[in-house]
Amino acid sequence: MLNRRKFGLLTLAGVAGMTAVPRLSRAAEKDTFSTLSDGHLELPASFLVPKPARSELAALGVDIGETLTPACNVTLLRSGDRLVLFDAGSGPNFMPTAGRLPASLDAAGIDPGDVTDVVFTHAHPDHIWGVVDDFDDPLFANATHHVASDEWDFWRSERALTELPEERHSFVAGARNRFGAIEDTVALFKPGDEPVPGVEAMAAFGHTPGHMAFIVHGAEPAMIVGDAISNEPISFLRPDLAWGADQDPDKGAETRMRLLDRAAGEGVKIVGFHLPNGGIGHVERKGTAYRFVSA
Repeated sequence: MLNRRKFGLLTLAGVAGMTAVPRLSRAAEKDTFSTLSDGHLELPASFLVPKPARSELAALGVDIGETLTPACNVTLLRSGDRLVLFDAGSGPNFMPTAGRLPASLDAAGIDPGDVTDVVFTHAHPDHIWGVVDDFDDPLFANATHHVASDEWDFWRSERALTELPEERHSFVAGARNRFGAIEDTVALFKPGDEPVPGVEAMAAFGHTPGHMAFIVHGAEPAMIVGDAISNEPISFLRPDLAWGADQDPDKGAETRMRLLDRAAGEGVKIVGFHLPNGGIGHVERKGTAYRFVSA
């Protein structure tokens, strides 16, 4: 017998088509992580990269065109008896090219009710709006939802409305709506905490005031960077450039350079929500810049 959530999943799967089987990588002997597609976004390049910066990039041989179509990669960690998602995708009400996570879960043979934990990097629409189903019920009904306390406080405050431009006030309303839906199952955390065992939270502020990255510890550590490193090749060739999607561009650039330096120096894998080819790869130094090498 179909309940309404399963009916919604089957309907969405039929519309979106079955997405690719997750890309697997070893994180520790008994742990695995992978990425699941939530589709992609379509964003005007002029919004993300100001014209002077585009000229600088053109001098480096980078022509970004008029529209960027970044992938949306939701990370899945299997650790012991835990099934952990990092972010929840955008759901059906943000962009028609996104919201594919339920179909990707179904294609991977994963019931949303089996997810034990959802850990958020931040509360932008493409990361949190998918935490509810078509009926505004929590999609991951049995999960604990882990939100950084700085991020939780910001989106629920009046500060969010005064600091963000009017065109992003829908982001505030959407975050508050989703926070309200999961409030009874939220666990707040701070930098240095382990939202789930073996996963360390790191401050990665700038994209949003409470944006977090995570180190998955184990035999082969990995760094989940969310939107702190969000474009290939721009974030790697010119991590110092102001990025239009960052709420605090200066702090975003500082965070980006710090994470890239650590990833390259320690040789850890990174997983980027908007990076290509599933988002999993390594960072290599390239003179004074970096480059992303897909796994």
